[in-house]
Amino acid sequence: MQVNEYFDGKVKSIGFENSEGRVTSGVMAVGDYEFGTSEHELMKVVSGAISAKLPGSDSFETFATGQQFEIEANVKFQVQIKEPTAYLCFYS
Repeated sequence: MQVNEYFDGKVKSIGFENSEGRVTSGVMAVGDYEFGTSEHELMKVVSGAISAKLPGSDSFETFATGQQFEIEANVKFQVQIKEPTAYLCFYS
């Protein structure tokens, strides 16, 4: 397992690998963040909500507990977190 910390500790994740591939499980504190991808990502919201401005979009879309969204490789996207939120990210 690998522990990661971003944005002065406001985003933390634990990376691992299993039969489903590479995964990170993490938590984001309230705030606005910009992430970049190096490969395709599938983000699943476990608890809370992620408002994401996905590449090619002019507005934020909110994904609540149980919802998911995909991000292509080599792009940047913005997120707004209004309450502490947990997620799972699958890489492919």
